[in-house]
Amino acid sequence: MFSDQVCSVRLHDLLEVDPERFIATEGRGKSIPGWVEERLLAFPFVVVRRGMATERKIPVGVRGETRNQRWAASCHRACVKKIITPPQLLQCAVSESRAQAIPALRSLFLLKVRWRDFDLPWGPGGSIAFELATGRQVANPKSDLDIVVYADNRLTKNEAKRLCAVTADLPSEIDIRVETPRCGFSLREYSSANSNILLRTPTGGMLGRDPWQHDLRIANANQVVKSERGQR
Repeated sequence: MFSDQVCSVRLHDLLEVDPERFIATEGRGKSIPGWVEERLLAFPFVVVRRGMATERKIPVGVRGETRNQRWAASCHRACVKKIITPPQLLQCAVSESRAQAIPALRSLFLLKVRWRDFDLPWGPGGSIAFELATGRQVANPKSDLDIVVYADNRLTKNEAKRLCAVTADLPSEIDIRVETPRCGFSLREYSSANSNILLRTPTGGMLGRDPWQHDLRIANANQVVKSERGQR
């Protein structure tokens, strides 16, 4: 997931941070949006994003109350108090009333049953992950269910098709992202494509047939847009 494999965290992990130390470290030499400080003091969690990591800094994102409140930053390792992984979030309990109100939460429950024999690490991402980790009710009835699958070894096209097939009738839209040691990609696109697919790397979007091999080339803006539209 990172260009520097010494990192002990993975893409999509949620990090509980020391908010005051994080703000002080990130605020050196640059302006921090006011909502970021307010948000972190109330809910001191950031998500590991795709980017170039170093031994000291982890690329992270801060999410606010609205969709346009997203702030990219770098978190010093010393600011991290706790790491919460997507697979750990599968153990979180959800009240029946909340599950009835949020289709994506019901979809996650159903997927846990249907994927019970799936032996790769996986779990929720996005707003559902944030809600389960923090207890903050950020998901809404229209929220998609984002799923992260960590696949260090190759998934076959048939395996990908089987995994996608059981999601067809879930109560919410579902977006399944697979993360290899080199890049990330859409499971649905991979399962159905006979040519290059969009691969997300720490340096940007690229095209390739095999996410586990070195056959990548830079994707231009039109190709990225076309691929994104095809996943909806």
